Amino acid sequence: MSAMNSDNDNGAGPMDGGDEAESPAIFIILGQVSRQKGGDMRPVHVLLAAPDEDTAVRLCLDALSAKSFAEADLDQIGVLDEMPDDEPHASAYQGALEGEVAVIAFD
Repeated sequence: MSAMNSDNDNGAGPMDGGDEAESPAIFIILGQVSRQKGGDMRPVHVLLAAPDEDTAVRLCLDALSAKSFAEADLDQIGVLDEMPDDEPHASAYQGALEGEVAVIAFD
């Protein structure tokens, strides 16, 4: 009898240093927000950890609502591969790694 080789394309396991593949992605969402319906919109960047885009958008909207924003138009979503160099995004990235939803609102 010969030995059977299995092929598993599900990524590396924890013993192979594959923990990163299992951790949520750090998303950045760009958009516009207003504190009043129909009010002046201003730019916002939101950084957060989530398993997928749909969850990221839901968590983003929940966080904006909790911060008293009445209206939000989300324009772009992406995944950050590494910590940004500049503030306030570097601190926001660190917060997202720790499970926070970091909201950066611009005047």
